[in-house]
Amino acid sequence: MRIASWNVNSVRTRLEQVLAWLQAHEPDVLCLQETKVSDDLFPLKAFEQIGYHCAISGQKAYNGVALISREPLEDVQVGFEALLPDAAQLSEQKRVISGLLDGVRILNLYVPNGSSLKSEKYPYKLEWLSCLQRYLAVQEEQGDPLCMVGDFNIGLEDRDLPDPGRLTGTIMASEPERSALRGALGDRLTDVFRVFEPGSGHWSWWDYRSGAWDRDLGWRIDHIYLSEELLDCATGCVIDKQPRGNVQPSDHAPVVVNLAWPTDEEDEDESWP
Repeated sequence: MRIASWNVNSVRTRLEQVLAWLQAHEPDVLCLQETKVSDDLFPLKAFEQIGYHCAISGQKAYNGVALISREPLEDVQVGFEALLPDAAQLSEQKRVISGLLDGVRILNLYVPNGSSLKSEKYPYKLEWLSCLQRYLAVQEEQGDPLCMVGDFNIGLEDRDLPDPGRLTGTIMASEPERSALRGALGDRLTDVFRVFEPGSGHWSWWDYRSGAWDRDLGWRIDHIYLSEELLDCATGCVIDKQPRGNVQPSDHAPVVVNLAWPTDEEDEDESWP
């Protein structure tokens, strides 16, 4: 099973790039963030024409998440309130969607950015992450193996930052944000990219400003986390930088994980990832 995550920064603006990437790499599921479109205007037909199904949760101009899958997903759940009825207010921003594929719960998140440490959006981000911790506790009780992906807007460790000495303690790298995410992950979820690549210098987001892409000064804020029963099945995880070099690209690159069950007989392409 190949699962990918990509903040596309407007699915309609980047539609041809997303379709081309899907056809080139054929993931079983592509999880999109920042689709920035209401559900009635989501380009469903374009994905259906190349053989994909869509589960969507969007809003006009902001946020928005989608699951693009080769097979229809089961038990699609939208928002925190799907598992936490008291979290309806935090579900107003469209940032959470999940579905089941072959018994695996795929959870797609767009974590709030927080803007700055002095912004009113910063405490909202911390509240959102606290709600995520409660949400994951309920999900764990349901017993589904979990693959959690998304734009987490957090460089969890200094090796995820281009200049830790300057950036540690700032927005997306403050200790309260990092602690909140670690609390949500607990002992259950592991950053699968780090299983295969422990070093620094691997980025998934390059700010449009200040020539970050040309100087390769990015952050690694797009993550894939696996529960223990899936971690043993992971055969590779990569960041595909190529789309960031496109004309009018998203500022994020796709992150991809391959899972292979012990009983799989098909010939897995282990070269990418």
